[in-house]
Amino acid sequence: MKKSQLFPILVILTSVIFIVRLYYLQVLVHDKTETKLTGSSIKKIYTYPPRGFVYDRNGKLLIANEHTYDVKIVPNEVKPFDTLEFCRLLKIDKDYFYKKYERAMNYSPWLPSVFLNQLSKEDYAFFQEKIHKFKGFSVQKKNMRSYPHQSAANVLGYINEVNEELAKKSDYYEQGELIGTTGIEKQYEKELRGKKGVAYIQRNRLNKILGPYKEGLYDTLPVAGKDLTLTIDLELQQYGEQLMSGKRGGIVAIEPKTGEILALITAPSYDPNLMVGRQKSKNSVRLFKDTINQPMFDRGLMAAYAPGSPFKLVEGLIGMQEGVINEYSSFYCYGGYRYGRHPKDFMGCHCGIYGSPIHLQTAIAKSCNSYFSNVFKRIIEKKKTAQEGVDNWAAHLRSFGLGQYLGYDLPTGRKGLIPTSSYYDRYYPRKSWRSSTIISNAIGQGEIITTPIQLANLTAAIANRGYFYTPHVIKKINNRPHGIKKYTKKRNTTVAAKYFAPVIEGMHDVYKKGTAKHVQIKGLDICGKTGTVQNYMRKNGKKVALTDHSIFVAFAPKEDPKIALAIFVENGGYGSTIAAPIASLMIEKYLLGTHSLGWWEERILKTSLEAEYKKQLIQETN
Repeated sequence: MKKSQLFPILVILTSVIFIVRLYYLQVLVHDKTETKLTGSSIKKIYTYPPRGFVYDRNGKLLIANEHTYDVKIVPNEVKPFDTLEFCRLLKIDKDYFYKKYERAMNYSPWLPSVFLNQLSKEDYAFFQEKIHKFKGFSVQKKNMRSYPHQSAANVLGYINEVNEELAKKSDYYEQGELIGTTGIEKQYEKELRGKKGVAYIQRNRLNKILGPYKEGLYDTLPVAGKDLTLTIDLELQQYGEQLMSGKRGGIVAIEPKTGEILALITAPSYDPNLMVGRQKSKNSVRLFKDTINQPMFDRGLMAAYAPGSPFKLVEGLIGMQEGVINEYSSFYCYGGYRYGRHPKDFMGCHCGIYGSPIHLQTAIAKSCNSYFSNVFKRIIEKKKTAQEGVDNWAAHLRSFGLGQYLGYDLPTGRKGLIPTSSYYDRYYPRKSWRSSTIISNAIGQGEIITTPIQLANLTAAIANRGYFYTPHVIKKINNRPHGIKKYTKKRNTTVAAKYFAPVIEGMHDVYKKGTAKHVQIKGLDICGKTGTVQNYMRKNGKKVALTDHSIFVAFAPKEDPKIALAIFVENGGYGSTIAAPIASLMIEKYLLGTHSLGWWEERILKTSLEAEYKKQLIQETN
């Protein structure tokens, strides 16, 4: 053998030896150790770390921890005892005792499970003095969540105990442990939960504890959960919740240049402390059974509405991108838009401009239905077929995040609907439909469905002149930037930046001389758009009109925008009456910290729509 070949062979042999040895240590020896540690003579005792704390963007504490105590049971270790004394100490009755004992036996005679959770400090103290009488029972200290502020329950979420089914499937959780169920508690469960520690205790054949196994060689310490800093501004969140008191709907506020969610409001909501403690089960049943107010339903993410007139903004943008209009293109309005020969084929308009040419900027400020119906018709008819036209139109809309899950970091949501040709072909098998058939889409009615967060994101994309960042509520993990790439990646729309200026000017005119001029903020340039969405219900096969929904979208300042928001108030009437004042109040609160619209603030705070909701309920049930 040549000397030049010897060195490579030695390197290869050495590498093989290292790999075999590593496999032996990490796999074979590890498996044997694991087998020993899970034997019947070894008892595992877990030590639970505190869950991570949660803060708002300004460092205000949103979720903290409090100590609580669980009574745990290993059924096969239980010896005869005085059940009456046991029940008296824990303030339970015998029926409850036997029910819990049977459940623990069904789960596992040999494994520990929670017998009674969340003892108070006082009950724990009394029980701890007598626990030596009750073999097979132990007390496990845990951390229970507490909420310093009665706010943002839909964002924060809550935790539940791991049930038997999940425990059997999981290689980490045991029955009775805590796990995030909704909100950021669920989304960031792995970060918040930390890592539990474990101590291995040696027992003899009589189950008597001999001491730590191998002198604690395999014991591990718990690792505390990571703290989270959210993008939520607590003061803005609380203020929005106050303004929505007595109303139903959702508000979503976003920082355009980052996609950070500043406020995510659903109304009505609930105090997050109701989902903690011994009364949690009773409170949970009450909250989930409230099918009228639906406090557990996040309207900011889940409520689906027609977008109404704010949709005209993106309609104008698509029209310019497709070259069917420019900012100077004009159309005439004669009280509405006629789209067919039948007398009923007429869409009314309240822009107030009769028989004069209307340009894009004015059409936005005055919300002219005729103008945007003409734009929509041109967009669809630019292509050879209506099918191609609608699909092209829908592709533009999807680039703004409509008709899809946005990818935000909360575990709930709805896609909404942006109809395509396949959608209409199902309803019109002969494919005889055309632009006039679906003309209601031109003004954000028709088949289009959006959620408040989608409209807020659309507004942020307009504020940024053609791009947005995926909305999110995570800002920092353990006081470091979150580092999640999809939240820092710019998402461009299909509309070029040059086309946004006239639309933004039109939105500015909404405040200067349009439908929101009554809620201007002195010294602050706000751009907005009102929306009044028709609201119907089906009763005995007939379409019955209900009070319209009030909608408003806005961003500010006009240059270098720092906040974009969307507001939906169910059955609130005109967009200018309730939604627009709420938008101005929230923008002023966030940017200036002042309340120059004191009269409007007082009026909105006092406005309750409960009577309207009761009336609607009566209409639905009669």
